[in-house]
Amino acid sequence: MSEVLVTGGTGFLGRRIVERLLADGRPVAVLARRSTPDLEKRGVRLICAGLENTAAVSASCVGIETVFHVAAKVGVWGNYNDFYRANVLGTRALLAGCRAHGVRHFIHTSTPSVVYNGRDLAGADESLPLTTSCPSPYPLTKAIAEREVLAANSPLLRTIALRPHLIWGVGDPHLVPRILERARAGRLRIVGSGKNRVDMVHVENAVDAHLLAEAALVRSTAAGPVQAVCNVIRYKPSAPAKFETAPESVAGKAYFITNGEPVVLWDWINQLLVALGERPIRKRISLGAASTFGALGETTWRLLSLKGEPPMTRFVAAELAKEHWFDIKAAERDLGYHPRISMAEGTHLLVLNLKHSGT
Repeated sequence: MSEVLVTGGTGFLGRRIVERLLADGRPVAVLARRSTPDLEKRGVRLICAGLENTAAVSASCVGIETVFHVAAKVGVWGNYNDFYRANVLGTRALLAGCRAHGVRHFIHTSTPSVVYNGRDLAGADESLPLTTSCPSPYPLTKAIAEREVLAANSPLLRTIALRPHLIWGVGDPHLVPRILERARAGRLRIVGSGKNRVDMVHVENAVDAHLLAEAALVRSTAAGPVQAVCNVIRYKPSAPAKFETAPESVAGKAYFITNGEPVVLWDWINQLLVALGERPIRKRISLGAASTFGALGETTWRLLSLKGEPPMTRFVAAELAKEHWFDIKAAERDLGYHPRISMAEGTHLLVLNLKHSGT
């Protein structure tokens, strides 16, 4: 059995994918910046390199059949060239390695922000164009990378892009900890009306989607039995997965991945805070004021070369105030994706974990 390569396999989503692959008895290699002794003890082959090390990235594809490209430089602020080197040049090197070493399947972790247009996105689907104008380098460079991944699709290398939105769950090191930190410091404000709906995706659902995508690409190369999908993700649906499209139709496409349950963002945040014994957020700021504040912060950070991120950016202001929820019918139809962990269940488990850990 050929190895599976997971870039970013020590991160929140990547680690969960690695864990699921190991549970299925599959040999795994991980490309990551730092060593992880516990994974190595379990037989994972670790390749210590960043995406900027294009030679190491390309060489990591030797002996690999499937690549889950999860690693990326993330953030709402920073130097464009740094994001470009990691997200674009790193992805190009990985694709080149795949072609040079006969990798068959490439699952790319993209982001819904690749279709950012500064407007409300309510029930948006995959027909939206990729962004070419955004006040944050992350969506811009991820859009370039996704475009190149899908363009690389061929009979020899099947590619697909998944766009999971706001991944969260137990062990989340980014989204929820950041909310809690800012709320406790009194630095969180409701931006805009506070009624905007937002999609999120539980990390276990995101893992399911990635493994379903691999199964779909495998079907596109050698149309195996549909039941292989259920075997790959190790759960039994109440009814057999149904696919309305031909196996080869999933390759070269992008799919939004969410819980399929848009929440009123600020209601969800306040419910989480109250459940943890914190005060709910009541103070407000208009979107216009937040955008102006963000523009001033960006200018200050740029001129003074300050470290870290400004307290507000234009991109964050828009994300906190506008609707961004997505139609996942394509993923349901083509991949057999159906979220297993609901928002209610996931939130309950998260609260229990945070209380137990004293976070």
